[in-house]
Amino acid sequence: MKVVNVAEILAALDEEVAITAVETGFKRYSAGQTQVSTVLHLGFAEPPGDCHVKAAAVTGDEVFVVKLATSFYRNPELNLPSSNGFMAVISARTGEILALLHDQGHLTDQRTAMAGAIAARAILRAGSRTLGIVGAGTQARLQAKLLQRRLGLASVLVWARNSKRASALASEVRGEAVSLEQMCARADVIVTTTPSTEPLLSVDMIRPGTRIVAVGADSPGKRELDPRILSRGRTVVDSIAQCVDHGEAGWAVRAGLIDPASLLELGSLLEAPIAFAPDEIVVADLTGVAIQDFEIAKSVWRRLQSGVRG
Repeated sequence: MKVVNVAEILAALDEEVAITAVETGFKRYSAGQTQVSTVLHLGFAEPPGDCHVKAAAVTGDEVFVVKLATSFYRNPELNLPSSNGFMAVISARTGEILALLHDQGHLTDQRTAMAGAIAARAILRAGSRTLGIVGAGTQARLQAKLLQRRLGLASVLVWARNSKRASALASEVRGEAVSLEQMCARADVIVTTTPSTEPLLSVDMIRPGTRIVAVGADSPGKRELDPRILSRGRTVVDSIAQCVDHGEAGWAVRAGLIDPASLLELGSLLEAPIAFAPDEIVVADLTGVAIQDFEIAKSVWRRLQSGVRG
């Protein structure tokens, strides 16, 4: 078994290759071509944090992937990254661990940002120019930079509970720190990236035509959106099963506001794109599916096998 350090992993990570692989993974998942384990969640109250264990395999593939990722939200106060973890690439023929990618959470962070970009592109309204980012942590930074670069959005608005961090991120991405109300009034697409357990965006804030990519609600108890927002438009999910269990969609389903049968999986949308109405509110609920880990880990592993470095 080869243990690969984070420097080697990042040198071998090709954004274009990986984002294409993650998009393919969503399509495979919705087409029933994968096995994805039930997510294992551990939650910690003090200090606040969580741990996720996920596993995925693609029918007929030579390998499968098991991932462990942690997030401890006060780590930056200790000058530590908030994310950590590893991904194991395992032979689907013998069960041998072929590589342990000690990515320290970087691959999870990157594949989450890539999913945000993929989902945003799939639901984006024509002529959209302004991106809103809710949060100022690692994922907020990655989403802001990736969506701005890949979708050609002209301006970025940032809000976070910590106004100093919001201003710092806004400066880094050449954007503007604003209130939530200002963001909702101006942004064409809003990405929420926090570990909040109470809604941050209320239904009254959201104007017709707004597109929202929600990535924070990745474990039970988390939510960033007033569930009534989902009842006002269309909801796209990375996984119907996961999102009903512990995503934004689950809150709306349990409140009787939407029918699970109305949910559209992202993989299906990518295979058969929809022209959403210009004034339609569309929410992409992303809980993080293990197929994303499989695809990004395999893309790195293949490049490492071929001797590619950067």
